[in-house]
Amino acid sequence: MNHPTTGPAPALDVRGLRLTLPGTARPVLDGVDLTVGPAETVALVGESGSGKSLTSRAALGLLPPGAAVEGSVRVDGEDALTARPDLLRALRAHGAAMVFQDPRAALNPLRRIGDFLTEGARAARPRDDAAIAARAAELLTAVGLEPSVLRAYPGQVSGGMLQRVVIAAALMGDPALLLADEPTTALDATTQAEVIALLARLRAAFRTGLLFVTHDLDLAAAISDRVYVMYAGRIVETGPAEALFARPRHPYTAALLASTPRLTAPGGRLAAIPGRPPDLRTPVTGCAFADRCALATDLCRTRPATRPHPERPDHTAACHHSDRLAPEGAARDV
Repeated sequence: MNHPTTGPAPALDVRGLRLTLPGTARPVLDGVDLTVGPAETVALVGESGSGKSLTSRAALGLLPPGAAVEGSVRVDGEDALTARPDLLRALRAHGAAMVFQDPRAALNPLRRIGDFLTEGARAARPRDDAAIAARAAELLTAVGLEPSVLRAYPGQVSGGMLQRVVIAAALMGDPALLLADEPTTALDATTQAEVIALLARLRAAFRTGLLFVTHDLDLAAAISDRVYVMYAGRIVETGPAEALFARPRHPYTAALLASTPRLTAPGGRLAAIPGRPPDLRTPVTGCAFADRCALATDLCRTRPATRPHPERPDHTAACHHSDRLAPEGAARDV
């Protein structure tokens, strides 16, 4: 995996992240390497259960009970896995912030939106009420809302407006990293597009790194500079968004693209990936995707592939048979 060697430090730098839960036969996260640069948008894509949300929450030190963890997860230079409690609180206040899928679950319906936006800052700086209130109004304006929304209750505004409020709240601490975990899934298509455009503008304006977690490859292509594809807790492919979607180098990525609905083929049958991801109670000795892949051989089932460098060193895939993928991205016989 390529990591930046010059220039500013990454907003997020994950190295060898391995997370194992009690009662499982294989790691939930298995050697994850991932970076997000300042003002860069990186998409983390994959099916449900692949480990995307666990990876993003590790950046805040939010780990499942009983988890055994190896590796490092550095946010703006601080390791969230080993930080002292006071440093971890500071990291959550100013280093990284999370935007969750359902904004209504994040807000107390009995408290005004202004209280939600400012409570963390007021706890840290109780004598700066005027400055904190001004910052909240400034951020509401930045996300396209009137400052009068500060006086409203969550039930008085739409879901799209609440998602903008949650994004503004995440920016209150001027974080180096914004973690967006399926932030548009609960929104209609028009509002979804507006939120995506908003995130892109805010990333540029505030120089904030953005890790965008999604199962939607079209969304990933629309918003990201680079993409990581995750399967069964492993990164199986990574590369610039344009190159990865034009010519995927892993059969799983190609299968995800093939199963995406297209308006250009109305009425056709949706392609599906056969089989199911491996159960956590079952050990995997080779490629975790082998049992669902038409290109798999005995080598795939006995030895996991490293990430070779095919045509370009910044586009890599953990597959023994990348050369058997068709140029247009569809795996032969998959």
